[in-house]
Formats: sequence, C-alpha cells, structure tokens
Amino acid sequence: MVCFPVCVQCGTRSNPCRCKVVGPTLGFVAFAVAAVVEWPVGAVVYVFKHMKGRRIMAHPATVVYPRVNRAIPI
Repeated sequence: MVCFPVCVQCGTRSNPCRCKVVGPTLGFVAFAVAAVVEWPVGAVVYVFKHMKGRRIMAHPATVVYPRVNRAIPI
C-alpha cells in the first residue's frame, strides 16, 4: 500500500467550487523535488555566503510551490 499526500485548499476564488486539490498537491510534489536538490546546494553555499544560501534554501517554498499552485486552478 502506497500513501500519497493530498493537499486541499478551500476558500479560494480561482474556481467556482472554491476548493483546490490538484494544484496544491502538484505544488507539494514540485516543492519536494526542488527541495531535495536545492537544500543541500544551499547548505554548501551558506558556508561561504549566508544570504545567498538562505535564498537558495527558501526558493522551493517562496517560488516553486506558489507558482505551481497558482498555475492549476482546480
């Protein structure tokens, strides 16, 4: 049995149902994939340039997830 996280966002105005399932779920998957790559890179960069490392590690949460979530209206 494989468990898959399903994210639900209610109260949104981007569709008539006012609930989103596909966008937040795919956003979470994209966030996880980006985080696996960017967090170790950000940790190494953080040793030399603190602010640049922080921006790299924050990228999945501040850029990837919101863009994917907003791109899919359902």
